[in-house]
Amino acid sequence: MKNILVATDFSNNAYCALFYATQLLKSQPCTFYLLNTYNELSLLEGENLPGFRGKKVMNQLKAASEEGLARTSYRIVLDNGNPNHQFKTISKKGDLIKRVLKIIDNKEIDLVVMGNKGQNQTRELFFGSNTIKVVNEMTNCPVLAIPGEMDYITPKDIAFVTDYRTGCQAETIAPLLFLATLLDASIKVIHINESKVLSNTQEINRGLLGTCLEGITHSYHEIYEFSDKAKTIDSTLDKFKIDLFSMVHNRRSLFQRLTREPVIKDLSMYSDVPFLVLPNKESN
Repeated sequence: MKNILVATDFSNNAYCALFYATQLLKSQPCTFYLLNTYNELSLLEGENLPGFRGKKVMNQLKAASEEGLARTSYRIVLDNGNPNHQFKTISKKGDLIKRVLKIIDNKEIDLVVMGNKGQNQTRELFFGSNTIKVVNEMTNCPVLAIPGEMDYITPKDIAFVTDYRTGCQAETIAPLLFLATLLDASIKVIHINESKVLSNTQEINRGLLGTCLEGITHSYHEIYEFSDKAKTIDSTLDKFKIDLFSMVHNRRSLFQRLTREPVIKDLSMYSDVPFLVLPNKESN
């Protein structure tokens, strides 16, 4: 991982996500691209509601974006102090999701990092709605979602949550394997399944996953009886003291089904565990 895109709205949560990423990859030479977007709906400091936006106000928003990025860049250089890391800023008018997707291609981004909450502290989902939108549009780049203002702890136990239906091939889980190797971390495979009998496809995928995990300390944990997948995953992460967890995203995946469960809106799910979402390369 050499090129990292970090989206920021200058909140404490966004800075925490940036700092976490620098510590996670402290042994790697990296270029961090700090992105801030603004548009007609953006708020200026001290403003309650965006009204009519003329050219003057848009220029003010542009200046505020550039100034915020300069402050963030200066702060992270001081806090990080890593000569292997470079920081570049990108201020753009327009939609965050479209800008992220374009920058991924133009800058050959290996990882997108986002906080789970923004300036308004809304907790409508287990991480911010913008992060959900980015994940749903992503086809070729992993997304690391960092919970609120947390202290960095080097991950030593990483969970891979799967139903063995898809996403078990080396190309898909390559970012997970990279981090586990980099951090000398173990991987706990947490299998969520409605049946104790695996289908032929699941058996094949479990075998493929086992091959991918050769050389990495790992273990398998089966979960069959549950009434709520989201609550079960949350309690399992806590039980195993997981430092980071990962799932594969595609339209028919366990992740996609989880994001539609109403309980996600009601609970602070995964509020203290960084979440690595992997795009399913098998479907690309």
